[in-house]
Order: sequence, then structure tokens, then C-alpha cells
Amino acid sequence: MRHARTLAVLLGLAACVGPEVPEVVSGEWGGVHLGLVVTAAGADLEYDCAAGRITGAVRPDGNGRFAAVGVHFPGHGGPIGIDTTGESHPARYVGTVRGDQMTITVTLTDTGDQLGTFTLIHGASPHVFKCL
Repeated sequence: MRHARTLAVLLGLAACVGPEVPEVVSGEWGGVHLGLVVTAAGADLEYDCAAGRITGAVRPDGNGRFAAVGVHFPGHGGPIGIDTTGESHPARYVGTVRGDQMTITVTLTDTGDQLGTFTLIHGASPHVFKCL
């Protein structure tokens, strides 16, 4: 009976431990309307008809929360001229990472516009729709 109680306590403790939180996020992450490629130096984001860049390592705290800054590049349909300078906006990227799942919210800091909250899976292919 004593072993059964010990086993029950250990199983209960294991249930309290959530998915692993990485010290630094890396790799390819995919979801609906967003793909993210993360390295130790930053991250590149590809949205439906837009792109972005996080300009530093994505380092979650002990609870999996992170905040990072970067740039957002709105896109448009049709060809882009060689001499065309793309519009850009400073952006804040806030989210959480737990195991192989990430949730990220993108906000343009110059306008206050929130572009959305996205759920991504590590190693998954993104489902991004290109502008035509």
C-alpha cells in the first residue's frame, strides 16, 4: 500500500510539471497564416502578404513567456520594382512557448495596431497564402 501511495504522489507531481520551456527558442515553427524561422540571432516571420524580423534571440522566462522587438513589412499583390523601398513598422512580439507549441501576438508599436495572435507548432509547415 505504501508503494501505491508513493506512486500516486509521483504521478501527481509529474502532472504538475508542464511541457518543457526552452532557454532559447530555435528552429522552424508553422501555423495558420504565419511561419517563423528562429535562430540564436533572431527570427524571420512570413505572413499572408507580409513579412517580419525579430532582432534578437527569443528567450522565454521560466513560465515560457517572452517579449521581443523587431520590424514588420506589409506586403502587397503584384510585382515589386527593383528600386522600390518597402514600408516598415517597428513591432513588438509577445508570446509563450510550451513544449512544441508557441503562441505569439504581433503589435505595430508606431500605430498600436495589433496584427493578431498566432499559434505555431515546432517543425510544422506554415499555411501562408501569398498575395497575387
